[in-house]
Amino acid sequence: MARIKAAVLVYVAVILLLSTWAPISYCAKKPVAGARKEDVPYITCQVCEKLASQLYHQVQKKQAQISPKKISEFEIIGIAENVCNLKKEEADWILKIDIVEQGDKLVLVEQEAEGQCNSECKTIERACQEIMGYSDTDVAEYLYTSKPDIKSLVNYLCKDLSKACSTKPPPVLKNRIPGEPFVPKPAKEAEMERIMRSMEGMPGAPGMQMYSKEDLMNMKNFGGEDGDDNDDEDDDDESDFPKNLGKVFREKESKSGDWKQRITDGILNTGDVLKKQANKVSNHVQRWWSGIKAARSKKPGKTEL
Repeated sequence: MARIKAAVLVYVAVILLLSTWAPISYCAKKPVAGARKEDVPYITCQVCEKLASQLYHQVQKKQAQISPKKISEFEIIGIAENVCNLKKEEADWILKIDIVEQGDKLVLVEQEAEGQCNSECKTIERACQEIMGYSDTDVAEYLYTSKPDIKSLVNYLCKDLSKACSTKPPPVLKNRIPGEPFVPKPAKEAEMERIMRSMEGMPGAPGMQMYSKEDLMNMKNFGGEDGDDNDDEDDDDESDFPKNLGKVFREKESKSGDWKQRITDGILNTGDVLKKQANKVSNHVQRWWSGIKAARSKKPGKTEL
């Protein structure tokens, strides 16, 4: 009976892992600093102008992708809803902006590459969201029906709709603590994070922790190379597997390490390990089920009168 319970628990554990398996499923979100709310008034107008430019160019890009079909208002609404959300690829433009203090002003300086998203990145996102507010459908309708140029869109979004550029920004306080320096991301890291954003919202994706091949190999009886040749030892250790699996998960989540390397290792190596273990579990379940069927077949049938 203990063996049956162990096999079922192992099977359930592996199914849970496989059900969320995708390259991104082993990736944990990198913690980021919060927005500096006090900096928002200094950059609101500049963010609005860049936001209008992004809306215009992203709509044009989408239209070129689906041409000769005409872009729908629904598709434009999708762009407007996501352009200020760093979890979405439409907001990738925010990652290329550095906030630079010049005298009593804060200036948005666009960089060639994406940078590490810290407090400045989140501050721009917050300013963008405050500008857009609940007006995404209004902006989308204006883009769809009026087909404005960038200047007209800036006037509509930043002066008529949001008032973001109706007044001059206040001077920056002299005792303001400078923001962090702009640190470009390596190309591979930027690409990996784009994949993470594109997978946002998929079942099992939020809050996933990535585990490398070595992590899984260190689990008790998980991903071993001995296969069915050492089934006796596997049977002895099966009852410990769920407990050790949870222990490894908890220990891994409590440690900070090189998450970028773990992402790469996990994507390249983890699939094979899980497949091997799934095969072993499948064999155990099949033997268990065969035993049950054999036991049932041995039961005496009803005696005919």
